[in-house]
Order: sequence, then structure tokens, then C-alpha cells
Amino acid sequence: MEREKIIVLDFGGQYNQLIARRVRECGVYCEVHPYSMPLEAIKEMNPKGIIFTGGPNSVYKEDSPRCSKDIFNMGIPVLGICYGAQLMAYLLDGKVETAPVSEYGKTEVEVDTQSRLYEGVSPKTICWMSHTDYIAKAPDGFRTTSHTPVCPIAGMEDEARALYGIQAHPEVMHTVEGAKMLSNFVYNICGCSGDWKMDAFVESSIQSIREKVGNGRALLALSGGVDSSVAGVLMARAIGEQLTCVFVDHGLLRKNEGDEVEAVFGSSGPYHLNFIRVNAQERFYKKLAGVTDPEQKRKIIGEEFIRVFEEEAKKIGAVDFFVQGTIYPDVIESGLGKSAVIKSHHNVGGLPEHVDFKEIIEPLRMLFKDEVRKAGLELGIPENLVYRQPFPGPGLGVRIIGEITAEKVRIVQDADAIYREEIDKAGIAKDLGQYFATLTNMRSVGCMGDVRTYDYAVALRAVLTSDFMTAEAARLPWEVLGKVSSRIVNEVKGVNRVLYDCTGKPPATIEFE
Repeated sequence: MEREKIIVLDFGGQYNQLIARRVRECGVYCEVHPYSMPLEAIKEMNPKGIIFTGGPNSVYKEDSPRCSKDIFNMGIPVLGICYGAQLMAYLLDGKVETAPVSEYGKTEVEVDTQSRLYEGVSPKTICWMSHTDYIAKAPDGFRTTSHTPVCPIAGMEDEARALYGIQAHPEVMHTVEGAKMLSNFVYNICGCSGDWKMDAFVESSIQSIREKVGNGRALLALSGGVDSSVAGVLMARAIGEQLTCVFVDHGLLRKNEGDEVEAVFGSSGPYHLNFIRVNAQERFYKKLAGVTDPEQKRKIIGEEFIRVFEEEAKKIGAVDFFVQGTIYPDVIESGLGKSAVIKSHHNVGGLPEHVDFKEIIEPLRMLFKDEVRKAGLELGIPENLVYRQPFPGPGLGVRIIGEITAEKVRIVQDADAIYREEIDKAGIAKDLGQYFATLTNMRSVGCMGDVRTYDYAVALRAVLTSDFMTAEAARLPWEVLGKVSSRIVNEVKGVNRVLYDCTGKPPATIEFE
């Protein structure tokens, strides 16, 4: 389906995904690409607008990321954010210098509401700043559209060429009217109509899957999580009996989860899918023995998944396509172009070089988590499945710090089950984005029943998030944490201490590894 789009060029900013997410919230499709994307490739995509992200570099340094100056002559509106605004100024012969006073955090900004970018925005508005450099002189043809007491050019524009720069970050929630600014850019300036609708995505995806698969057969990697479940129902809607779902129990699932997945998606479940369960616990434990590095664990789990699927495909017969529930944050966090790798997702950066399938299909690859859920509801999947707790593909492999053993898996499964049970009893599950228990690699001295212990510490995590790209630690009621802690220490053998993680994302990730 040909749809209007905005592209985000990533200059190393930590909010690259968030910009794309906010644009999609405006009803306009948006993708993130590396800043080095050739101009010809940009022309082929025919975007309605381009957004430059922020970044940690100084534009005037030799090794700083830059794009071609010709991008401003393509007749496509451009919005530069933070580093992106500074780069625009620098490439067009303005001046960028180290600021006399750095700005970090919430800042009151005075804006010119006559600017199309600031239409409907309050004359004085709170924005999120994060910069040590600033635009000292705007390029010829630009006028200043916003400022702060220490940042004389917090916004600039060349309306004739549809070039806009803003020092603040409109994509973060701390910028109170940031959504309005981005909406103004995509609608007032880029002329978008807003054709990004989930019903249209589902319909067009079903059609494209049918065309791609034809008379072939597909094998889906079903974990039972939200992403693979939605991918499975979408594929089943498209190709029916040509799809086989293989569920690999790698021994790193939550307590009793293997049986729960089989009950929902097995032959007696509501979806009547071609379902195969493979119990491969010992196989995975053997491969992971002695491995402590998180990236290595992810890659081992990813490769072993593929090998199991290949073996199952041979048993089934000729299988042309391998299907998995990769989503957009997986792709970006695994490294996009020259962007930093945050962590390799086993279904992206963890795939082995050789895969014995004709082609991989990832029907949700360009969706964010909340868009996946909307697609699930559009497909008629019940809310209790669509809104279930997210679970990483490597499972407890990234919730056990250090080496993975069957004993450690047992500990974190039991602790996590208690935690989830008490959260449900307290009636606060629906308020949380994600919550789970992790087994740290720390052992400490304790005293239980007048006897010295030297056991593991379990760390609890609960976050508030709408998109899983940024998150803040949830302030759980102390009585809930106290009860969970008491139960874990008393009921889970091998644990004598319970900790609570108060770190947001960033700087942390939601998972521990």
C-alpha cells in the first residue's frame, strides 16, 4: 500500500524512535533511517517531510555526523531538532558555537505564534532542552521564531523553503505542547492528510502476505507473547492452513507458561491453528552453559531457535517462509545503519548468517508495540491476550544475570509468579506498563531461622510506559512491595534479599540484559 510518509534521519539521538512514534500518533506513517541515507534513496521514498534527530556530537567537529547540503534543495520540508537544527544552521552557513550557558531539563520558551510550526502554541511554553552548543547566528533567509533567556535562537525558520529548526525536543512528554508542534509540521507544513489507520494496515498486510506466499507454506515462530500472537492470527487470516505455528519451549518461559500457550493456540484452542510444541529445555541449557555475556546469550538463543525451526520445517515438508513477530523497536535497538546497538534482539541482530528458508516474513516489523495491540484488536483477538504482559524472545535468559542454569530458572520463575500474583491481587496490574522479577548475580549474607545464609538477591521491576521506548519506574505501594518481598524470601529457596529497581528508560533499558 502506497501511503504518505515522513522520514526521520537519525544522527545518534536517544529519542529517534520516539520522534517516529509521535508522528504516527498524528495519523501519519513515519520511518527512521540512518543520516547517511543517499539522497537518491530519499527521493525514491517520496516523503512528505524529513525530520533530523538530535545527537550527542558538536556539528563543527570533523568527525560529527552530517548529511549532504543538497537535502535542503529537494523541495521537501525539513524539521531539525536539537543537533538537527544546529546541523541545518551549520550546513547553510550560519554559526554554531559552545553555549555560554548549557540548558538541560524543563525550560520556559517564548515562541512566535505567527510561525506555522508554533500555530496554536502558547506564547510562553515549557519545553525540554538538552544542549551545550547553540545556534549563535541563523543562516541567511532564516528568522528567529523562539528564544529563552540564554538561547537567543531556540527556533528558526526559512518559510519560503520550508526549513525549520527547533532547539527543544518536541517528541518528549516534558515538552508540554510538543505534540502540537509536530502535528503542525506534518499537517500545516508538509500537507499530510493522515492516512495511517490500523484497519487499512491489517487489510493491506493480509493482501500482501497472500501475494507473497502464493501456494507456498509458512512456519511461524510462536512464543505466545503479544507480538508473535498477533503475527500468527494475521498470517492465519491471510493463508489459513498453509501456516504452521511452532512453539519452542526453551525452558526460559514464565512459570506454567508453556501449558498456557498450548491451551490458547493448540488444536483445541479458540484459533484452531496448526500447532506444534517442541520441548527443547535441555538443548538450550546445554548451549548456554558457562555463558555470561548478554549479547552472546541473545545470539545463542536466537540461533538455536532458528535451528529448531529448521528441523521442524523438514519434518513438516517443504516450507518456504519463516515468520516471526519482529516489531520496529526491535529493529532500531538492534542497530540502524550507524546508530548504536542498544541490545541485539534475538529475532534481529541475533539471527545467524545462514537461515534455511526461502524468505523471512515479518508482518509487524514496522509497528510499535501499541500499534501491534491495535492490530490485534482489529483482528478480533480478545483484550486479555492483546494486553498481556510483554515477554522478551530470549525469555528469562535476559532476566537472569550471568550464567543460566535450571536452578536459576526455577528461582526466577517462582519469584516472578509470586510478584505477578500479588500485583493482580492489589488490582494495579492495569496501571503498569510492565512488571517482572529478575535474578541478579549478587549473593549476600542473610540470617534465616538463626542460621547464616549466603543466597541470591532478586530484583523487582515495574515501569510506566505507553510505547516501551521510554519508561519511568512505577511507585508501587509499599505494602505491596513488602508482601512480595516477604513471600519471595520465605517461599523461594535460594533467595534471601529482594531489591526494587527505581531506574527509568533511559538511562536503563526495561529488561536487565
